[in-house]
Amino acid sequence: MARPTRRLGNLPAEATSFIGRRRELAEVRKQLTVARLVSLVGPGGVGKTRLAIRIGSDLGRGFRDGAWLVELADIRDPALVGNAVIAALDLRDQASTKPLPLLLSYLQDRDVLLVLDNCEHLLAAVAVLVGEVLAAAPRVRVMATSREPLSVAGEHVVPVPPLELPSARPAEPLAQLRQNEAVSLFVERAAAASGRFELTASNRAAVVDLCRRLDGLPLAIELAAVRTRVLSPEQILERLSDRFGLLTGGSRAALPRHQTLETTIDWSHDLLNAGERTLLRRLCVFAGRFTLDDVEAVCMSEDVPAFDLLSSLVEKSLVMKEETRALACYRLHETMREYAGLKLIEAGEQETVELRCVGHYVSTCQRSALLARYRLVDWLEWMDLEIDNVRCVLGRCMTYGDFASGISLAASAGWYWITRATTEGVRWLDELLASGHSDPESEAWACFIRGFLAVLQSDPAAARPMLVRAVATAREARLLIPLSHSLCMSSIAENMAGDRASARRWLDEAELVTTGLDDLSSRIAMLQARAMNGLFESDVEAVRSAASEGARLSREAGDLYSLEMMLLNLGLTAVISGDPDDSKPLFAEALRIARQIDDRVAQYALLDGMGYNAASSGHARLGAQLLGAAETVRTGAGASVIAFLGPLLAQAEESATAALGAAGFAAQLEAGKQLSRSAAVGLALGEPARAPAPSSNGEDIGLLGARQSEVARLVADGLSNKQIGTRLFISERTVDSHVRSILNKLGFNSRAQIAGWVRTSSQ
Repeated sequence: MARPTRRLGNLPAEATSFIGRRRELAEVRKQLTVARLVSLVGPGGVGKTRLAIRIGSDLGRGFRDGAWLVELADIRDPALVGNAVIAALDLRDQASTKPLPLLLSYLQDRDVLLVLDNCEHLLAAVAVLVGEVLAAAPRVRVMATSREPLSVAGEHVVPVPPLELPSARPAEPLAQLRQNEAVSLFVERAAAASGRFELTASNRAAVVDLCRRLDGLPLAIELAAVRTRVLSPEQILERLSDRFGLLTGGSRAALPRHQTLETTIDWSHDLLNAGERTLLRRLCVFAGRFTLDDVEAVCMSEDVPAFDLLSSLVEKSLVMKEETRALACYRLHETMREYAGLKLIEAGEQETVELRCVGHYVSTCQRSALLARYRLVDWLEWMDLEIDNVRCVLGRCMTYGDFASGISLAASAGWYWITRATTEGVRWLDELLASGHSDPESEAWACFIRGFLAVLQSDPAAARPMLVRAVATAREARLLIPLSHSLCMSSIAENMAGDRASARRWLDEAELVTTGLDDLSSRIAMLQARAMNGLFESDVEAVRSAASEGARLSREAGDLYSLEMMLLNLGLTAVISGDPDDSKPLFAEALRIARQIDDRVAQYALLDGMGYNAASSGHARLGAQLLGAAETVRTGAGASVIAFLGPLLAQAEESATAALGAAGFAAQLEAGKQLSRSAAVGLALGEPARAPAPSSNGEDIGLLGARQSEVARLVADGLSNKQIGTRLFISERTVDSHVRSILNKLGFNSRAQIAGWVRTSSQ
C-alpha cells in the first residue's frame, strides 16, 4: 500500500452549517484567479473567518500543497507572526534558522493557499511577512481577513457586508422567507439553542425586525438567537429596541454597524448575573485558550463555583468551548475579548487581574518544570495548549518591569524552547537577561538554558558567555545542581568551538561537583558530556561506556529526551565502529521516542542514520527514500546537517547511487522528500503503511473519559490527589472533582475499589 505524502492543509471542519454568502463566495473565487493577495475586510462579527474557511475548503483542492489556516487572534506580539505561520504549516523552530527565512525557504517552490485570519491588530507585521512571501514564493496565494486592508502592493480588497436582510414588510410565504440569509441564521441558531424553535406566522414579524435591527451581523444575530432559550423573539426585540432607542433618541435610525454589535453585546452582558459579568471581564487576560484550572486560579476571588459560571457563559455563546486532547478548554471570540477588556478597565481591575495571571503562570511553570523532563509528553501537551498565555505573560513581565518573574518563567519553559521554539526562547531569554536580574537559582537556570539553546544552534560563541554566567551565579550561591549542568554544557560548547583543553577542564570540574551529588539529572548530564567529549576525541569506548550508563539511567527515570540522545550516541558509535547491525535497534528505539515527543531534529538525524544503514546493507531504494525524508524533516526544522553525520551521508549516497544509478537515486530521493513525516518514520521502523497510530496510555477505560481514565490509573498506582495533580499538571481541586465523578460513575465509595476495578479492567 502506498504511503501518504505530505498533509494537504489544516482547515478545520465547520461545526455549524454555512449560510448564504453566494455573492461573496463568487467574488473572492474570481479575485483569487487574478490576484495573489485577496483581503476580506469588514467589521468584527461580520463573519469573515467563516467565509475564509469556506472559500479555503472549496478552493484548497486546486492547490497542489493545500490550503493552510493561520489563526492570529491569539498572537499579541508582532514579532511572533512568523512563528504562528510556521506552526500552522507544521514546520518547527528547533534550530538556528529564524521563522521568516525558514518560511520563505519552505514556500518558495510550493503551490499553497495561505489563509491569514484576524490580521487587524498586527497589520504592519503581517504586511511585511506577506510582502516577503509573495516575492519569494511565486505559486503562493494569500487570503487575509482583517478589519482594514493590509496595504500591500497588489492587494485586492473584497468588502464583507452583513448578511442579506429581509424586507421591512415581507409579504413572501414563510418558506421563501426562511431562505433569507439573516433569517435563516437566526432560525437555525435559535433552534440549536432552544431545541424547538421554528419560524411561524406569529413570530415572523419579530424575527424580521430583529434581523434588521441587528444589521444582519452574524455575531449579533447569534447572541440574540441563543436567548430564545428563555425569551420569545418578541421579548428579545422589545428589550433590544429599548437599548437602541437610548442611543438614537427614540428614532429608528440605523446605528453604525460597530455600535450595533457593541450594543447587542452590552444587552447580552446586562442580562448576566453579577458573578457571570465579573468572570467574563476577567477572562480577557487570557491571550489564547484557557482551562478551568486557569479560570479558578486567575479569575475567582472567592469560593464561587467557577465551573457553573463558565458553563453558563458557554451556554449563552459568550465563551467558546473546544476539546483538545480529551481536555476541555475555552476561548473568547476576539470581539468579545475586546469588549471584556474595556469592562475590566471600567471595573478598575486590569492591573490586579493581569498580575494574578502572571503569578499563576510563573508558579505553575515553576512547579511543573521540576518534573517536566520525566513527564515530557504530558508537559509538552500542556505547554502546546498554554503557550499563547505564557507568551502574553512574558510580555507583561517586560511591560511591568518584573524581570525576575519573566526570567523565572522563561527558564521554567526551557524544555519547550528546546523541543518546540528555539529561536523564540533565545529572544525571550536575551531580552530578559539583558534587562534585569532574578533570584540566583532562576537566573542560573535561565543562563544555562540560553547556553543549551546556543549549543543546539551550533553557536558556541553565543553559548560560552551565558554558560560562564550560569557557572558563576550557581557557584556563588552554592547551587550545585545548576552548577553541575552548566559545567557539563560548557564542556560540550568548548568541544564545539574546537578547544579540547578547555572542554576537558570543564568536564573534570563537572565530575568533581557531580560525584557525591544525589541528583539523577546531574548524573545524566555528566554522562552526556562524557559521551560528547568521546565523539569529539574519536574515543569510541568512552562514548559507549558513558552513553550505555546514561541510557540505563534515563530509561529507569523516564527521561525520554536524554534517553533519545544516549541511544543516538550509541548508534553513531556502532556505525563508526563498523557495526551497523548493532546500531539498528538503537536507532529504532530512539526514533520511536523522537516521534513520541515530536523532536524534529532527532527525527531527521535518526532517519539519516537509518538511511545509511539501509543503503550500506543492500537496500538502496529504501536508503535513498529515508535520506530524502530526512532532508525534508531537517529543512522543516531549520536545522543544518550534524557534523558527525556528514561523512556517513556521503557514503550512503555513494552506495545508493552505485546500486540505483544517478537517475534512480535522484528519483527515490525525491520520493522520500514527498513523504509525510509520520509516513517516513513508519517506513524507517518497518511499520505497515497507513497503520493506525498506537493507542496511548490515555485510552478510555470502559465508562470513563480519557482524563478520568488517567486519574483512575494513578489512583490505582497509589498516588495522592496532590501527586496526581502534579503529574497531570492540573490542580488538586480538579483531581478531587475527577475522583468524586469516578466514584459516582462506578458506584464505589473508596479509592481501593477504584484501584481494584482498574486492575480488573486492564487484564
